[in-house]
Amino acid sequence: MMMIDKLINRIKSTENPTVVGLDPNQDFIPKFIMERVVAKYGWTLKAMGKAILIFNKMIIDEIYDLVPAVKPQIAMYERYGISGLKAYVKTIEYAKKKGLIVIGDIKRSDIASTGQAYSDGHIGRAKVGLSEFEVFKEDFITLNPYLGSDSITPFINDCKSYGKGLFVLAKTSNPNSGEIQDLLIGDVPLYEKVGELISKWGEELIGENGFSEVGAVVGATHPEQAKRLREVMPHTFFLVPGYGAQGGKAEDLAVCFNKDGLGAIVNSSRGIIAAYKKEQYKDKFTEEEFAKASRQAVIDMKNDLRRCL
Repeated sequence: MMMIDKLINRIKSTENPTVVGLDPNQDFIPKFIMERVVAKYGWTLKAMGKAILIFNKMIIDEIYDLVPAVKPQIAMYERYGISGLKAYVKTIEYAKKKGLIVIGDIKRSDIASTGQAYSDGHIGRAKVGLSEFEVFKEDFITLNPYLGSDSITPFINDCKSYGKGLFVLAKTSNPNSGEIQDLLIGDVPLYEKVGELISKWGEELIGENGFSEVGAVVGATHPEQAKRLREVMPHTFFLVPGYGAQGGKAEDLAVCFNKDGLGAIVNSSRGIIAAYKKEQYKDKFTEEEFAKASRQAVIDMKNDLRRCL
């Protein structure tokens, strides 16, 4: 079965098109976790790696039955060096043991042997002598298409070989994305041209649910552009950032979905993993119950999305 179909089947079974962004920040990690690891390792990079993994595991334990997928953002781990990357790998392994689909938010882009090296490490295989190793083990990864088709081809080939998927940036949720993405090529904005390319790249990778293994990142904060991209890319699954903390509302992102309620998965990061810090949950959950607050935030998001789909 294609990876996009596995994702869609998980969305159907949970009745929830939500992906939880596991983007750990030291400010999000409760004091009792930090105190535990600092007592053993001091204020070190190793302590941060250990704290991140404890934090992630406790959240996963509370939400794995409610959502189809998680999306760790690799930069939040890379900044702590090898210790952070170990936490990234172990987080992915733990999430997959719980039956979750993992979207590695890596936003890589390069050509030739460098692009192939990125692909080998994240969705392909790293070769050592006659042996091959699956390294980071993500199910999907995000890519930046700015270098053109030859920067995407290595990843598409590995998708075919190893049954993995991609989400390529088309129209991102950040406020200044329009400085580049909205530039006109003739009468057509650049993001629409990129959408056409993404659709073309995925033509030979259509799954049984009618969607391609090559998806697109389309921000919830730009509903008019998202509506147009849905028309341009009828067989492309959307990964939708920007809900909640960045200002995207459920009403805004309904245009990303088809009439049957499929077609997109919506990300929320700090709104879920740091929910215990939000006013609406502070009185209901203690800091020690941060993961239970995350669970409630997932339920509230699910209900909010279903209200508008």
